[in-house]
Amino acid sequence: MAAARRARAGGGGAGPGFGRVAEPPPVPQGLLRLARRSGQLNLAGRGLTHVPEHVWRINLDTPEEAQQNLSFGAADRWWEQTDLTKLILASNKLQSLSEDVQLLPALTMLDVHDNQLTSLPSALGQLENLQKLDVSHNKLRSLPEELLQLPRLRSLLVQHNELSQLPEGLGQLLSLEELDVSNNQLTAIPTSFALLVNLVRLNLACNQLRELPADLSAMKSLRQLDCTKNYLETVPPKLASMASLEQLYLRKNKLRSLPELPSCKLLKELHAGENQIEILNAENLKQLSSLCVLELRDNKIKAVPEEITVLQKLERLDLANNDISRLPYTLGNLSQLKFLALEGNPLRTIRRDLLQKGTQELLKYLRSKIQDDGPGPSEEPPVTAMTLPSQSKVNIHAITTLKLLDYSDKQAAEIPEAVFDAVGANAVATVNFSKNQLREIPPRLVELKDSVCDVSLGFNKISSISSGLCLLQKLTHLDLRNNFLTALPEEMEALKRLHTINLAYNRFKVFPSVLYHLPALENILLSNNQVGSIDPVQLRGLDKLGTLDLQNNDLLQVPPELGNCESLRSLLLEGNPFRTPRAAVLAKGTAALLQYLQSFTFQQHRSSQGTPCPTSTPGLHCFHPSPAPGWESAQC
Repeated sequence: MAAARRARAGGGGAGPGFGRVAEPPPVPQGLLRLARRSGQLNLAGRGLTHVPEHVWRINLDTPEEAQQNLSFGAADRWWEQTDLTKLILASNKLQSLSEDVQLLPALTMLDVHDNQLTSLPSALGQLENLQKLDVSHNKLRSLPEELLQLPRLRSLLVQHNELSQLPEGLGQLLSLEELDVSNNQLTAIPTSFALLVNLVRLNLACNQLRELPADLSAMKSLRQLDCTKNYLETVPPKLASMASLEQLYLRKNKLRSLPELPSCKLLKELHAGENQIEILNAENLKQLSSLCVLELRDNKIKAVPEEITVLQKLERLDLANNDISRLPYTLGNLSQLKFLALEGNPLRTIRRDLLQKGTQELLKYLRSKIQDDGPGPSEEPPVTAMTLPSQSKVNIHAITTLKLLDYSDKQAAEIPEAVFDAVGANAVATVNFSKNQLREIPPRLVELKDSVCDVSLGFNKISSISSGLCLLQKLTHLDLRNNFLTALPEEMEALKRLHTINLAYNRFKVFPSVLYHLPALENILLSNNQVGSIDPVQLRGLDKLGTLDLQNNDLLQVPPELGNCESLRSLLLEGNPFRTPRAAVLAKGTAALLQYLQSFTFQQHRSSQGTPCPTSTPGLHCFHPSPAPGWESAQC
């Protein structure tokens, strides 16, 4: 009977007899049984030099367990089998894939990243149900033309190979939504790219491109374009018509000016550091009114134009290592700005100690200079400025012009009534009460609920959140760092517009559950607390979440399902006591970390039913490249 099985396994592969290539390590039968039920098979990290033939024939050959139970007929056994739809062969030693891959026509996902493949079988073109193909981190020098026959392919990942060109007909993959060809040796992009009208993410980073085809402008769905580390000197003006573009990466090129992007009304991030940009054109800046991130470090910029203030949504501005000698005072009017990097510039008008105090102090200084420039340096402040008992003043100019109510760094135990009285009928958008001695949310803050969208209460002694704060339904930014908070009230669920919350340096032991119910959240900053766990399933419901900072907490494990949070661009986990992923994985950045977690996601259920790893610490999950059946051969 065993001989019969070997005869069946021999069909379509190497010839029978003693000339057969040595079989790779066996795949546990329990794993194959599970694969027949679930349609998913993970053989990652098993040291395979080639794929066992019975893997390709998993849906064709009679299962081995059927041979041991002759009381059932074949028809009674086969109905339980599910066609294999997901096959993971990542992190092995494969040098080639068999043409027998065509025996798995139901595959929707094939992952063979991190192997030694030098070519791909033409039979891939017969997998017409394939939606995701990951062949990254191999040694491919070309892609087979048959690959262009995959009508449902949505994700093609070929980064970190040795490709010098792409198939001219790549534009035939009309369903493609994600294409990563970074870290290859490409010198040109096929003009057929213009046909990829459904493409959402395109990564061309780390190649040898000297120009971009203007036809890329036809990609009306493209939201993310990464051209980092090429040899681009200009960007085609036609790219300005990419109306859906949200993120544009042009770092480490040879640009001499910012591109003109008048139609990119949704552009939120522009990264153009490490170029040769000398001048910031005011007209170009006016076209970028939706920008949240502008990164221009390591250029040759000599001046920042006054028109920088048109970027009212700007949250991060990186101008480090340029030739800037002075800043326009109007820079202080960027009310949303949370991070401003200026180190490495020959600034002459701003003291070094002021630069070291951080972004908010610098902006506060610049705003004060605007007022100083008004009446003149020797004149008294306007009579509208109210002197408080503490000899501090309410800046009426800031309230009326900048819509800013600032009473920060006063070490006050409460906010004086006169501060709120000074607002009058003015609409205040930003409130800064940071660096005081407040023990509670100022009750009169609720009076500003019709206009306030940014509240900073950091560096106080607040131990609980009042219901009044939960009534500020226009709130988009909330800074509560460096307080004594241990929980957030469920009433905060009313803050439907909140997209940034800073809770760093508090006393949370549990991830605040109300955060899972704030759909607009884009940034959760929760570092330096005592959080022990997170719920990745609920977290995935936050489909706009881009930054999750959980550094220096008490996480004992990182749930693999966290890899399914596809919107995450920055996941920070350093300084936690978990053993895996290891520090080397974290150091590779968010994309590598999420890919690492994704490779284990679907096997978590299997692992939870297996025997605990004898080398792991009690209470910790130990990730293995191999799934639960046969885990005893894996290395911890």
